[in-house]
Amino acid sequence: MNIRIKDGKQYVLCAWRRRFVRLTPEELVRQTTLQLLVDEYGFSHNLIAVEVPITVAGKSKRCDAIVYNQQMQALMLLEFKAPTVPLTQEVFDQAAIYNRTLKVPYLMLCNGQNSIIAAVKPNEYQFLEQIPNYHQLTI
Repeated sequence: MNIRIKDGKQYVLCAWRRRFVRLTPEELVRQTTLQLLVDEYGFSHNLIAVEVPITVAGKSKRCDAIVYNQQMQALMLLEFKAPTVPLTQEVFDQAAIYNRTLKVPYLMLCNGQNSIIAAVKPNEYQFLEQIPNYHQLTI
């Protein structure tokens, strides 16, 4: 990770946004998780977007990250939290509400210590034991 200190604060180079951003605990989780998806699970760096603006119930929101397929259709919505923030029903509901707009087939929540991955099925969620590799998302 490329980290700089400016005015006593740490900044990390976000490879997806192509700029330095404040290195908060949540940002550290985002950067390490996205790099893990690329390095270990076959995700393409170029098919991940960070801080994606969406409109939910007439309000502007931002998704932490979205993974796309080759046709630029959203496959997975990712929601990141700091390690001190537990992955509660409220956190899951936040991702689910965002997904009413996006309609992606997978949701992933991560706080750096725990992850929740769910396949979105009609009228239900199927919780997965492990992170699927990119190929598994596209079949």
